[in-house]
Amino acid sequence: MKLEKGKVRAPEIGRVWFNSPALSFRQLRGRVVLVDFWDYTCINCIRTLPYVQAWHERYGTKGLTVIGVHTPEFTFAQYESNVERGTREFGLTYPVVIDSDREIWKAFANRYWPTKYLLDKEGYLRFAHFGEGAYGEFEEGIRELLREINPALVFSPLMDPVRPEDGPGALCYPPSPELYLGHARGRIGNEGGFRQDAIFQYSLPSELQANCFYVEGSWASTAEYMESAGEGEHRIVLKYEASGVNLVMAAPRGGSRELLIRQDGKPLSREHKAVDTRFRSVAGEEQSYLAVQQPRMYCLADNRAFGSHTLELSCPAGVAAFAVTFTSCVDPSRNPAPVEAHS
Repeated sequence: MKLEKGKVRAPEIGRVWFNSPALSFRQLRGRVVLVDFWDYTCINCIRTLPYVQAWHERYGTKGLTVIGVHTPEFTFAQYESNVERGTREFGLTYPVVIDSDREIWKAFANRYWPTKYLLDKEGYLRFAHFGEGAYGEFEEGIRELLREINPALVFSPLMDPVRPEDGPGALCYPPSPELYLGHARGRIGNEGGFRQDAIFQYSLPSELQANCFYVEGSWASTAEYMESAGEGEHRIVLKYEASGVNLVMAAPRGGSRELLIRQDGKPLSREHKAVDTRFRSVAGEEQSYLAVQQPRMYCLADNRAFGSHTLELSCPAGVAAFAVTFTSCVDPSRNPAPVEAHS
């Protein structure tokens, strides 16, 4: 989205910085500034980060300064050590400022993760984009503002898409909505709903509905997450429509917790594994699982094609589950049409 020139200047706030001493928009006058609001647990943010990092590398010497504003969605993402680890693991080398009190978020009147703003050489907001996509258009916006500083600049061709599903002809289907597991925003399908701020023994119904999640066993319900508690089996079950599924999780009692993953009634296939998926053989049967330790987003399955599935996670006590997110854009050469729904 292109904004009218010379109307709104960016605010002057921000205290804790990574990869840079503290900066101010005033001191950056004369440069183009890209402000990226992100959260290290947000799948849509994570998918845009390679582009932001590439623009920093491509245009930093030509007059662009990139600032990542980390505004957390969950309490654990407020901690500087977690943000610093996320910044390092995603390979970000541009300046990142902590916005745990949402001061910068509010000053920009921002509403979405991710959102990218471009400020011109005089500090005025000139471009904005919400969510994923439009990478070529945004890069053109960077170039337009850089040429206002130096009309003689010569650029190489625009970046190629990082992923096939970002390129021309990619197919993007409407996925299941994001599911929060805390009682403040969550949609639980179990009979009787949440037992708020209490530990309760939940049972699965005979039929599962879409657009909600279910738990089985003993779970503690909090405003932000559900945590498996006590002895016995603990399960999370949900029906979804997407190409991939992710879950923000933590092990708040310390150590590592292993979750078994089953999709459509059987272990996840190696063809559909995600970056966090592991496999092992137990009594001659292959299991798909992942290990939860650091609080972050974990990739559970990458089906490579859009379709309907039932996901089941079995876990020990001490797993906190915050939010399930889905991906839906696919490489058209691999998925010319959605696959049939599974019961």
